[in-house]
Amino acid sequence: MSTILTVARKELVDLFRDRRTVLLGLLLGPLILPALILGIGAIAEKKMRTQLESALEIPVLGAEHAPNLMRFLEGRNITAKAPPEDADAMVREQDADLVLKIDPEFGEQWRDSRSARIELVYDSSRQDSRIPVERVRGALAEYSRLVGALRGISRGISPEAGLAVQVTQRDVATPEARRGMLLAFLPYVLILLSFLGGAHLVIDVTAGERERQSLEPLLATPAARSAIMSGKILAACLFGMLSLLLTLLAFKFSFSLAPGPMRLVDVTLPAMALLLLVLLPMVLIGTTLLTLIAASVKSVKEAQSYMSVLMFLPIIPTVVLMVNPVKNQLWQFTVPFLAQNQMILKLVRSEAIAAPEWAAYLGAGFGLGLLLWLLAARLYHREKLAISA
Repeated sequence: MSTILTVARKELVDLFRDRRTVLLGLLLGPLILPALILGIGAIAEKKMRTQLESALEIPVLGAEHAPNLMRFLEGRNITAKAPPEDADAMVREQDADLVLKIDPEFGEQWRDSRSARIELVYDSSRQDSRIPVERVRGALAEYSRLVGALRGISRGISPEAGLAVQVTQRDVATPEARRGMLLAFLPYVLILLSFLGGAHLVIDVTAGERERQSLEPLLATPAARSAIMSGKILAACLFGMLSLLLTLLAFKFSFSLAPGPMRLVDVTLPAMALLLLVLLPMVLIGTTLLTLIAASVKSVKEAQSYMSVLMFLPIIPTVVLMVNPVKNQLWQFTVPFLAQNQMILKLVRSEAIAAPEWAAYLGAGFGLGLLLWLLAARLYHREKLAISA
């Protein structure tokens, strides 16, 4: 243990002498996270407020055929503007979110109590047109129900006669769960920062020292190689945990200032402590895996080439869950990256985490970290490790 602590102290002292590297490693996460949360939150809220509350102007072809409908839409803060020559081209070129086309026979069909034809032209692949399209679609549906009810009443028919089934909806999603949908990006950011938080130090203390030929005299000491390696891993874990702690503090600060529903996210100290506990196994997995890689390569450049691949690993669960959402099951808490994703989402949604889930998660996480430590220790016992390329 004294060897481990001595090596860890030596590596941390050497690291903190390089102030630029330390500041970059410690402040990168705390600066990125507030920018993401505050920036995305402000943009999303402004866009939602603008599209939901402001007057919506849409090009209308054939507005003169449906004057009553136009007045109804104006009452819903939807106004018509000059029609385009080519509605499809206008929407395709993003000059308008949607175009409303009213059939020339609308008036005749309306007076004959038939279904009058209206066409909505829009591009479903554009996310920014979703809210305007839903506003217009909802207003048209309301107009259709109102006119249909008045037609029935004028003929002595109850409006309910045309409703074979009356469907009511009850959303059981909690406000915390709905806020979790807004923070789908958060697990990836936190997992990535914890997974690669100590990457620079891990690569430098093994592959870097091997290039500088300073690893050979260290391994020549009577100290056990596994203890030397553990000291380096401990130093990297402590640095990664410090970076992660600063990131979580920035997380707490950001949500306390974030606009709209994001301000209601639980950022109390107990919640932050649980989040830190969830990310702790990922710090160990990341440092041991990078130690294993750094001990198997011949140079720092070769070790750094693996970083581009490792950065994509945390995003795999997010992509898989987007394509194929699955119900939470116990086995998911044993799969690296997927387990962290599920645990973070549970905390963000303020859902209780059962004891078996905690046991499976911590057991699998620390178990994988131990396995990677054993593999790295075997590489540290190779004689050619001390020989630089």
